[in-house]
Amino acid sequence: MTSKLKGKHFLTCDDWSNQELDTVFNTALDLKEKFANEIPTRYLRDKTLFMIFFEQSTRTRNSMEAGMTQLGGHAHDLTSDKMQLSHGETPKDTAIILSRMGHGIASRNCFYTIGNGYLKEMAKYSTKPVMSLQDDIYHPFQGLADLMTIFEYFGKNTKGLKVTVSWAYADTHSKPLSVPQTQILLFPRYGIDVTVAHPKEFPLSKNIVDKALKNAEDGGGSLKFTNNMEEAFEGAQIVIPKNWGGFGYYDANEYLQNEEESKKEMKANLEKYRNWICDENKIKLADKNVKLMHALPADRGHEVTDEILDNPDISIVFDEAENRLHTAKAIMSLTM
Repeated sequence: MTSKLKGKHFLTCDDWSNQELDTVFNTALDLKEKFANEIPTRYLRDKTLFMIFFEQSTRTRNSMEAGMTQLGGHAHDLTSDKMQLSHGETPKDTAIILSRMGHGIASRNCFYTIGNGYLKEMAKYSTKPVMSLQDDIYHPFQGLADLMTIFEYFGKNTKGLKVTVSWAYADTHSKPLSVPQTQILLFPRYGIDVTVAHPKEFPLSKNIVDKALKNAEDGGGSLKFTNNMEEAFEGAQIVIPKNWGGFGYYDANEYLQNEEESKKEMKANLEKYRNWICDENKIKLADKNVKLMHALPADRGHEVTDEILDNPDISIVFDEAENRLHTAKAIMSLTM
């Protein structure tokens, strides 16, 4: 496959124009059709992708590795314990060496105030495309799969579509801000009206919100915020209940200087909002044909009830998850 996007880094959808992203979506849809019909698409025959994971992963790891296999290449599954990272090897040195040995580098590093900087440092020194598998600010592959799923259910003319991204309770861990921040940056560029609901102690990062408002102005969509989950669900055609940590409540330097205290305060704030759950009562406030999306894994019984998540008339989360494969293959085939 020849592509004008060959060699382009994929650290955030914000670095890609709508025209470039449309090429990705068209490629992903073609790859999905060929996958369903078992038509080979070995566009990356004998090429190598290095995947560096600092955190656990199901959809991201397997969509990239399976995608590389289906494209005719091979993905190396690397973790910090398999490399010299634990011995102090820098992202610069890692990028230089791996880009001389293969054809692409992909990494997930969600450590707050560290992840995005690590990926940008690799991209600065890599001679091959660097792809973000999620960091502390962005999750671009998830954003692509989300928007592709929206196109499949609502068509490509998404002007005026009402999407609610709502914070929801979960007690597993303090999840990154990257999924909702990617969604508010990307969706309004395609004319979508996005409402974000969150408790006052769980905002998104101000600089990202400011950029997302500019994207909405330029793209013809809209972006608004509320501290009331019920209000956000009213009339929504798509609802995305998703927990995220309270990192945006703190100045980054303040958080780092008082990390233990900040974590304790976040935990205390979290327990105030156990009623922030997507359940039947909330769904009744939405559009009668509302669809539920979620990046998964969902914290069942906390973020969303089983009766909603497992309702085939409402939930499209598994279509969304499958599209992680096809959008990943599209980016790899176009950039590698």
